[in-house]
This record gives sequence, C-alpha cells and structure tokens, in this order.
Amino acid sequence: MDIQLDPAGDDLPLMANTSHILVKHYVLDLDVDFESQVIEGTIVLFLEDGNRFKKQNSSIEEACQSESNKACNFGMPEPCHVPVTNARTVSSEMEYNDFAICSKGEKDTSDKDGNHDNQEHASGISSSKYCCDTGNHGSEGFLLVLDCCDLSVLKVEEVDVAAVPGMEKFTRSPELTVVSEELRNQIVRELVTLPANRWREQLDYYARCSQAPGCGELLFDTDTWSLQIRKTGAQTATDFPHAIRIWYKTKPEGRSVTWTSDQSGSPCVYTVGSPVNNRALFPCQEPPVAMSTWQATVRAAASFVVLMSGENSAKPTQLWEGCSSWYYYVTMPMPASTFTIAVGCWTEVKMETCSSADLATERPFSPSEADFRHVGVCSHMEYPCRFQNASATTQEIIPHRVFAPVCLTGACQETLVQLIPPCLSAAHSVLGTHPFSRLDVLIVPANFPSLGMASPHIMFLSQSILTGGSHLCGTRLCHEIAHAWFGLALGARDWTEEWLSEGFASHLEDVFWAAAQQLTPYEAREQQELRACLRWRRLQDEMQSSPEEMQVLRPSKDKTGHTSDSGASVIKHGLNPEKIFMQVHYLKGYFLLRFLAERLGDETYFSFLRKFVHAFHGQLILSQDFLQMLLENIPEEKRLELSVENIYQDWLESSGIPKPLQRERHAGAECGLARQVRAEVTKWIRVNRRPRKRKRREREEVFEKLLPDQLVLLLEHLLEQKTLSPRTLQSLQRTYHLQDQDAEVRHRWCELIVKHKFTKAYKSVERFLQEDQGQPSPSRSSQAVRVRERIWGDLHRLPLMSAVCQVTNRCVCSIVPTQQSRCGLRCRAAEERARAGRYLQASSCVCGCSALVSLAGHGRVPLWGADGE
Repeated sequence: MDIQLDPAGDDLPLMANTSHILVKHYVLDLDVDFESQVIEGTIVLFLEDGNRFKKQNSSIEEACQSESNKACNFGMPEPCHVPVTNARTVSSEMEYNDFAICSKGEKDTSDKDGNHDNQEHASGISSSKYCCDTGNHGSEGFLLVLDCCDLSVLKVEEVDVAAVPGMEKFTRSPELTVVSEELRNQIVRELVTLPANRWREQLDYYARCSQAPGCGELLFDTDTWSLQIRKTGAQTATDFPHAIRIWYKTKPEGRSVTWTSDQSGSPCVYTVGSPVNNRALFPCQEPPVAMSTWQATVRAAASFVVLMSGENSAKPTQLWEGCSSWYYYVTMPMPASTFTIAVGCWTEVKMETCSSADLATERPFSPSEADFRHVGVCSHMEYPCRFQNASATTQEIIPHRVFAPVCLTGACQETLVQLIPPCLSAAHSVLGTHPFSRLDVLIVPANFPSLGMASPHIMFLSQSILTGGSHLCGTRLCHEIAHAWFGLALGARDWTEEWLSEGFASHLEDVFWAAAQQLTPYEAREQQELRACLRWRRLQDEMQSSPEEMQVLRPSKDKTGHTSDSGASVIKHGLNPEKIFMQVHYLKGYFLLRFLAERLGDETYFSFLRKFVHAFHGQLILSQDFLQMLLENIPEEKRLELSVENIYQDWLESSGIPKPLQRERHAGAECGLARQVRAEVTKWIRVNRRPRKRKRREREEVFEKLLPDQLVLLLEHLLEQKTLSPRTLQSLQRTYHLQDQDAEVRHRWCELIVKHKFTKAYKSVERFLQEDQGQPSPSRSSQAVRVRERIWGDLHRLPLMSAVCQVTNRCVCSIVPTQQSRCGLRCRAAEERARAGRYLQASSCVCGCSALVSLAGHGRVPLWGADGE
C-alpha cells in the first residue's frame, strides 16, 4: 500500500484503491443466525475500472460549474463504508434457473409500495467446500483492495455473467459464441451504465448475474484492515474481472454490528454506527468517493423483522416453515457506510387516527414555492431522482413506518407517531423536496450509544426520547430528518469535515422544530436563542477540556479531500476514543451557520440553501463548495466583508472559540426566556438561604412554569451553587416534577442529587443510569464524561449501590479517572463472559469500555453507553 500506518496511532485507514477501480453495485445474499451470532453469505461486487468513471466525473464537474463558477471544485466520487449482513456459503454450482426474475417486457411484480415479490429473491443457499491459497502471491499484476476487518473470508471467485440468459443485449454481438474476460467485462460495463429510466431492469439483471455460476477462483489475502484480491494474468484494472463473488461471515465480536436483546428481552442485531463503519459487516470500499447502489436478500427466523436501508417497504416471504426472506434495494448511489440493517422482533406501531399513506398527500403547487422547483438537469451521476419528479417535489410528508419492541409500542403511540408528520412537513417547508421516498423509524435496544442515527430510508432512535413530553423527541427527530439532506443526499467528501453533516443538522433541527410547533416568529426566535445559550455553555466547556488539535473543523486544511495515488487515505483521529465524547463539529458548525444566517438574513440564507441542495444533492462536497456558492449567490451589500479565506481562518482551521462568535456572545443581550430563568434562579437561591424556621409573615416564592430547555438552564445554574439544602432540592423536585421530565432535564437533576448527596432521590439516579444510556447531546462533551465520573464515583459510596466493573473487579471510581479507561469501545472480555451466561448482559460501565457493571445489593446491570452520532 502507498500509505503509512502507525500501529499505535488513532487514525482510521481507508485502504480501498478507489482511484483504480470502483464498486458500482453490491448484491447481498445473507442469513442471520442468532444462535451463533453470525451473519453469513455472499456479496457480489459489480466493478467499473478507472478510465470509465474518471470520464464520468469530468462531465459531472462540468455540469456543476454551470451552477457556479467555483462552487463545485471536487473530483471523483469518494468511496465509503457500507454495512451489510452476511449469508451462508453459496455453492458456485448453484442452478441459475432457480432464480427467476422479470426482465424487460415481462410482467412487473412490484406492488404499490415499490416491493418486488420477495419470492423472486429468496433463492436457497447451500454450503460448499472452499479452498484458496492465502499466502503471499507476489506483487505483479493488478490488486483489488477492499476495506475489511473482523470478517472470515471463505472464498472469492469471478462470476460468469455471460452465462445468464438474455445478456446478449449487453454485447456488440447477437450471440455469445466465444466467452472471454473482455466479453464479461463488457457486459458489466453496459449493465452498470444503463439509463435511470431502466432501473428496474437493471436491478433484475444484477440479481440474475449474482446467481450466475462462478468461472474461476481468485487469489486473496487479508490483513488487519483490508482484503486483497488478485487474478493471475490481470495486469490492469481493465483486465481484472468486473463481477466477483465473495463468501464470508461476520464474527460475533465484529465492530460493525451489535448482538443484544431488546427492551422486551428478545434477541436482535443492528448496525451501531461504529468508528470502523461497515467493513466488519462485509468487504467494501469505504472512502466516500465509492458511491454505489445495492440490493439485499436477508433470511431470518419467521418471528423476526428485517429493516434496512431500502427504497421499498419490504414484506416477508415465507421460504419454509420457520424461515422468512426480506428483500430491499437502493437506486440512489450512496457511500457504503450509509448502509444500515436491524433484525429483531420489532412490532409496527401505527397511528390510530390516520395512516401515513393518508398523510402523504400532494397539494397544488403555489407560486410562493417557486424556489422549491428548479428547472434544469441535475448535476449528479444518473439515477431516478426525486428532484426531477413533479409529484415528489410537492410531497410534504413521505410514507413512513414506526417499529419498536412490543413493550414500548404504547410510548411510541403517545409521542413519536404523532410527531413524525408535522416534523416531516416542517422540513419540507424549509428545504423542499424530500431526498428519499419513504422512512422507517426504529426504537433501538437500550444499549444503543446515542439518541439517534440517520441512514437512507431508515432512522434509529433511543428509548430515551420517549419520556418526559414531546420536546426531546421532537428535536431529535428533526435532527435526524435534517440528515436526509445534509449527511446523506449531500455527503462530506472528506470525513474530517463532519461539520458539513452535524453542523447543518444541529442548526436545522431548531428551525424544523419551530415550524413543526407552528410557533410565531417571536416565539421561534426566543426558543432558538435559548438553545443557542445552552450550546454556547457546552462549547465553552468543550474548548477548555479537549485537545486543541481535535477542535479544528478542517484539520487537513489545503489537503482536505486529497488521497494517495491509489485512493487510499487515513481519517485523522478516526479511532480516537475521546472523539466519541466530543461535539465540537456539532457546536462550531452550528454557530458558523447561525452566524451566516444572521448576517445574510433568514430569507436570503434559506433561499440559498434550497438552491444549494438542488445543485449538489446526490454528490459529495467540501467546505469550499458550500462557502463559494454562498458568497457568489448573495448581493454584494449583504456580504459584509465575508470571504472564504476569512471563514476558513476564523471558523474552520483554528482551534478554540472563533473570534466572531466571542464578540457576538459578549455583546449580545440575553433572550427573554433566559432572563426568566435567571429570575427563577434568584428565587431558588433565596429559598436556599432561608432558615428552616421562617417568620410567619414571610411571603412564599411563586415559581413560573418553565419550558424543558429553561429547566436545563435552571439546573445548570443551580449546579454552580456550592451547597443546596435537602429541603431546597425536595422543593425543586416537587415544583417541576423533575423525575418525570425528559432525559436532558433528568441528566442535570442527577448531577444535583449526587453533588449534594440527596439520598431521597437516589432511585432517580439509578433509573437514569439504567434507562438513559442513549444520552442527549450534552453527553458527547467531556463535561458529561466528568458527570459520569462524579455520579458513579459518588454512587459507589452509597448504601447498597456500589458500582463494580466485572472485568476489572474494581469499583468504577478507581478506573474512570485515567484517560485510557475512557475507551468508548466494547470490552471483548465482558462480552465473552456475557455470552457464556455468567452475567446478564454486556453493557457499558462509566469508563466507556462497555464492561459489565453491577449495582451491588441490587443485582441489576445498568445500561450505560458512550454516546456518538
């Protein structure tokens, strides 16, 4: 390889040689085995060599330049990680005729939801003996390098696509008389470049080809981070087979998926958003430029539901008694890292009043929406694009489904299901066309390490959002919905520029949530200013307690987006455990976008944002793409001395708090909601200072009703007080019903309880540690890590509540202060013990190592995890 890796470093390597060859499509054929905790099967890769895709990217750049002279300064699409499930070993002698699919001119079997008949994709898989030399094959010839770790690769072979009936149409000769490597590659080249209006035919032929027999095993080798494949005699990428099949299976300890139990006690597995992304799910090209499509057939026991990144609302097909098959597909090219899967005994939660299909209605197009509909050809590579679909542009609410463990269906019915339609509608009112045609929402198991995660067509949410009213649920829902545009439809070309995803989602969640609540402009402004106040406090703490080198939003500076000659690269600090707890890219990105919106005015800024989305959807971007187009599309009088260079210097390439932000916060006046909180804080300080026996004539304090964000700010102010009496804390709890508030509020309340040793409320702390491991946004900060340390460090001294790590057999307070113990990674030793039945569950101790933690005297395992997006 042409990149140097430091084994002791914390950079994440991307090994795939995407400059030479790209995966254009994946076909997955997988079995999920809960008994062995393995996903096993095959993946077929359809490849395109560098000469073809370099020409395509050149034409994309030219199209982009028509939108803005400098707004599209990016090269070819970048390879990314894709999570996939594995299937059992497939015999290369499998009969192709067992797999019948409609081709052009045949009957279309898809239903109104976009579902193909899963029976067509439910081919059986039998095991076969494999053998392949895994030694050193020398350096001569072309080598295909895929990102891969924690996988058992069993066999690799070339697929004989020429053996599939009907493939003559993809060749220049009417008959396939002499089959050669050149002919097979020609068929694949024609197949991967079919026009978008033939996407159904293309998917059918991909499936047919994936079941074609093999025509020769390929040499392969693996190392820590990659799978290397070679064909004897293939000297260049053009000569290398363009369709290959890989037999593989995951490992129970693989870092891309988590095997656990849901809240009802049923087994489940899901992709967890690991730092290594999906390379432990299936071999893939991880760099963002490797944008691909995929289709997947997944088999599991009939009691399980399979959810996945897919355009169709899949339904199960029974293969035999006790086994069902699920089929999903995606036609919009995406980085492989965005692929997501979840398999479990989920229950669909439906709205009682009306269905999502009823809500997903279209309304007449009005002139005021003119900037939502842009005439012209999209600049991305060709695919069936919703931005060119007139009915899609006016669809405020896309079809959606909600799934959850059976014990949480009631909570979902009360809050989540009711909020999805107004939040989707609000997002459409701000940004226009929804990039994806449908959405599944899943309440994931209690060990999910964050509040939410967005993927194409599917969203994971933590159970923590379901309690304490609608505020936390609504804001998190809006955050993940925003990722449909920023993070998915528009992806960062360089993963170090995370602010392009998280900064936009953080800024837009406030805008979407205000629109969903139908607030007046004044109410919306007040709530947004209050949230800015809370984020400002978090950012200050983040800057004080994090390494300077990790405070920079564009750490590679002029080298951002650069790769080696082969396309391999490293993501700086991609494996750094401290990064899991940081939210600098959320906060600094949020404040930069807020700064720009205020300087330009909301009307100008959001009008530009809609144009930017239309110009760049389906593509990968760098910071300069956004900033250059922004400055070129606003009037001179509104630029106010803004320049790309100034923004780089002040916001993106410097550590610490940006100077413009410092000036703004120091000069700005508090919003009305924040002033109301300060008044309440003053009242509570007076209450705390009063003697136990008061004068009879002394007037009782009257406290105002506060919004959830106001309660968070109130408790943060009270945490700054040196002492609060038990009487004050009890009154505080009773006044605001703190034990029933959302997880953001209860998080601060637990800090107060532990700090002041308020023993009457220890049950609230225990409940929080058990149920709210998917922490609200503040827990990403190092401040929250210290909160964990303080809570656990004090809790171990409480009667009957000693917290003991089952791996180290030491009290957690003795291990959390060290930097190494706060690893944020799963502890393999703990998981092995859990699987051996010695303990209840592999969860997370406060040190973040996911070790088992028991509460002595209670025999319970608290569910606590390191947070991350």
